Amino acid sequence: MSRIFTFFLFIICFAGLNAQPTLILNQQEQAKVIDEILEDRLDNLLPELMRREGIDMWVIISREYNEDPVMKTMLPSTWLSARRRTMMVFYDKGGDHPLEKIAIARYDVGKLLKGAWDLNVFPDQWEALVEVIKDRNPKKIGINKSAYFALADGLVNTEYEQLMEKLPADYKKRVTTAERLAIAWLETRSERELQIYPMICHLGHQILQEGLSEKNIHPGITTTTEVEWQLRQLVIDYGLQTWFHPSVSVQRAAQGNQEFLRSFSRRPDQEVIQMGDLLHVDFGITYLRLNTDQQQHFYVLKPDEKEVPAYLQAALKKGNRLQDILTTNFKAGRTGNEILSAALDQAKAEGITGSIYTHPIGLHGHAAGPAIGMWDKQQGVPGTGDYELYPNTAYSIELFAASEIPAWGKTVRIMLEEDGVYGKTGFYFLDHRMEKILSIPRSR
Repeated sequence: MSRIFTFFLFIICFAGLNAQPTLILNQQEQAKVIDEILEDRLDNLLPELMRREGIDMWVIISREYNEDPVMKTMLPSTWLSARRRTMMVFYDKGGDHPLEKIAIARYDVGKLLKGAWDLNVFPDQWEALVEVIKDRNPKKIGINKSAYFALADGLVNTEYEQLMEKLPADYKKRVTTAERLAIAWLETRSERELQIYPMICHLGHQILQEGLSEKNIHPGITTTTEVEWQLRQLVIDYGLQTWFHPSVSVQRAAQGNQEFLRSFSRRPDQEVIQMGDLLHVDFGITYLRLNTDQQQHFYVLKPDEKEVPAYLQAALKKGNRLQDILTTNFKAGRTGNEILSAALDQAKAEGITGSIYTHPIGLHGHAAGPAIGMWDKQQGVPGTGDYELYPNTAYSIELFAASEIPAWGKTVRIMLEEDGVYGKTGFYFLDHRMEKILSIPRSR
């Protein structure tokens, strides 16, 4: 089966909202797609980003099983880790010259980086690296060191010390942080990735909605913990991975306000799900090296109910409005902290009580890029919140809006999270968003 035809079937499978996730590319097909995307990113995206950030040579060094997070995203599909000590060098000669992609290693790194270490000439790997650097004479040598961004801080101290010990004095002066380049590489989505990402998010939604259905939830018997593990099992059954353990929590009329006041780290385990419960789920998958992060709500119908109460649907609409307020404040060049402040001010003016804790998503779940609040930092996030917004970057729009529910005599928190992209023409959700709380069972 050709790759194009395989992907045609893949797209058709996920086109319908009621389709079941029956077609997942097998491991060999996935590997082909991963390597094609990586080759395109290295050949076409990376040179553009290096020029944008003013770095003509990027050096990435890692040892096996202690990989730089950036290097992990540059390894081909058949490399599950670095080998021994792996050194990658990317050199932009400028003009119309293609990017040089060199591996100072005993092996070629797949078909993407050519091995350039001749032991007969340079028995010492560090000397081989220095020779490559001297031969190309770069103006700036970028290394992955960062105070605020863990994903851009992958050069361990031992490797850094050895690099600086081996470099001639003149080249030591040219060494600089590649923090912004590392973030740019991790956060920027290629056109191919933007075509694939919606299906991945749709697949996440389908699994989530299967797990939170009458098929898996029996009021009075099923616990929240059992639903969490059922979601994990569904992910495995479909041949996928999850990057965090799902969480399922309950809000109900009889509980008072303690669940609203509870912090994210203090959710109770093993709550038996009851009729009349408002369930909240936080769930994400990894497929083709891209991640999802989704939060939705489901309501367990009482015997005399045929649909979700209107007051809960109204509370959800308030959450949707907060999503709109946030995403309309996405403007290229604004920092995460500036977006957060503007959105919270607008929400307050509209009488919405809520909190915003949105993060980038992509090659990692909590990915590189501008932090737009944290649940415990609504005044701004130092460092990561000061990074600015760029086009073709993806975000998990994560937040909550609070509503007073007189019928319950309490405040209900609608916690939402949906993945989307800030593109050249603005923001859009990758697979729509929840605009109606689904019932369990779906119909009666």
